[in-house]
Amino acid sequence: MQRNVAIADPNMTVRDIARRMRADNIGSLPVGEHDRLIGMVTDRDIVMRGVATDRAPGNIAVREVMSEGISYCFEDDDAQAAAQIMSKHQVRRLPILNRDKRLVGVVALADLGRCEVGAARDALQGISEATDQERRQMHSN
Repeated sequence: MQRNVAIADPNMTVRDIARRMRADNIGSLPVGEHDRLIGMVTDRDIVMRGVATDRAPGNIAVREVMSEGISYCFEDDDAQAAAQIMSKHQVRRLPILNRDKRLVGVVALADLGRCEVGAARDALQGISEATDQERRQMHSN
């Protein structure tokens, strides 16, 4: 788990967050006010909710595009629990909270690969699996 995690301020612009994500070579960032996690912003959020609005990225706040339904696990959960959550929700980075629900870090798929043989494989399998909506689209074509 990475403990010194960059946190996006919900009032930052989409342009600023996109630049930070590119510089850090990451596809998602937790969004927080102080140490309270209030959302996640992903590269997909920026494109689908930000760019698609035809507004200038310098005029769109992260708060407007972030995902609010956040998947997370607790810092005392084991790697397998994190892998199961990542698999179920098809995410490659998962916020880690303490029991007071304050952000303490982020675990990435690569982190699971270093700590437990089966955890990364299990998470990757679920992440790569087609969603129900994708399955319906494949069968309707």
